[in-house]
Amino acid sequence: MRVFVTGASGFIGSAVVPELLRAGHQVIGLARSDASAAALTAAGAEVLRGNLTDLDGLCSGAAASDGVVHLGYNHDFSQMGAAAQMDRAALEAIGEALAGTDRPLVFASGVLGMTPGRTATELDSPPSGLHPRIATTQAALALAARGVRVVSMRLAPTVHGDGDHGFMRVLIDIARQKGVSGYVGDGNNRWPAVHRLDAATLIQLALDNGKAGSSLHAVAEEGVRIRDVADEIGRSLNLPVVSVPAEQASEHFGWMGMFIGADSPVSSALTREWTGWQPTHPGLIEDLNQGHYFQDLA
Repeated sequence: MRVFVTGASGFIGSAVVPELLRAGHQVIGLARSDASAAALTAAGAEVLRGNLTDLDGLCSGAAASDGVVHLGYNHDFSQMGAAAQMDRAALEAIGEALAGTDRPLVFASGVLGMTPGRTATELDSPPSGLHPRIATTQAALALAARGVRVVSMRLAPTVHGDGDHGFMRVLIDIARQKGVSGYVGDGNNRWPAVHRLDAATLIQLALDNGKAGSSLHAVAEEGVRIRDVADEIGRSLNLPVVSVPAEQASEHFGWMGMFIGADSPVSSALTREWTGWQPTHPGLIEDLNQGHYFQDLA
C-alpha cells in the first residue's frame, strides 16, 4: 500500500514511518523543512514538500495514495481554536480526495477528559465542548458515510518515549523551575499512557484492518497515578514532592493546570479485541526511570 503520512517526522510520526515500511508499505511523508525531508529520506520514505495549510498539496498527496495517516497538528495550547480549524480544513481536504474510494484514513485524536468519574471505552463519545478538536473528530468520522474507511486514533495524553517533548517534559520543566515536583490534591487522579512505539504499531494495524467509522484507543496503561509520576520526577531531580491545592493548580502548573488534576482512566480492551494489538514496550514510570527524560538536564 502507498501511504501518505502527515506529521511524518514528528515524535509519533517518526515511529510510524518505519513501522509502515516494515509492514511492506511505501511511505510518502509530508515535510515542511529541509531537516524533515532529510530525516524522511534517511528512513526510507519518499517526500512531499508542504505543510498543513497547503490544502491542494494535501489533496494531491492523498489522491495519489492508497491510504492516509494524518498525524500533523499544531500543539500550541495558546491557539487551540486556530489549531483545530487548521486540522479540520486539512482533514476535509484529505477526505475529499478519498471520498468514494473505500481507502483508509487514520487520524489522530485524544482521550483526555472523555468520561470524568468512570473508565472511558471506545464506544464513548467525548463531550462536544471538551476541546475544539472534538468537532473536527466528529466531522472526520462522518466521512465513513462518503466511502472513506476512516478511523479515529484516540491517543493517550501521555505518549512517552525517548525524544518526548509533551506533557512529561512540561512537568519536568515545571518541577525544575519551581524547585518541587507537584501533583494536585491527593495525586490519585489517573492519566492513561502509551509508549510511542506501541502507538505506532496500533496505527499500522488500524491502517490495514480498521473498521470505517470506528474509534481505537492507543492506551497501553489504563491510568497512571499522577502522584507516582511526581514521585519519579522528584526522585530523578532530587526535589521534594508536594501536593498543590486545586485552587492553585493554574498558578503552579500554568496552562497545564486545567489538565493536571483530571482523573481520566481509559480502557483499550475493545481495541485489543478488534485489532489483536498487544503493547510490549515500557510503561510510563519504567520509562521515566530509564533516565533519558533527564539526561539533558544536568
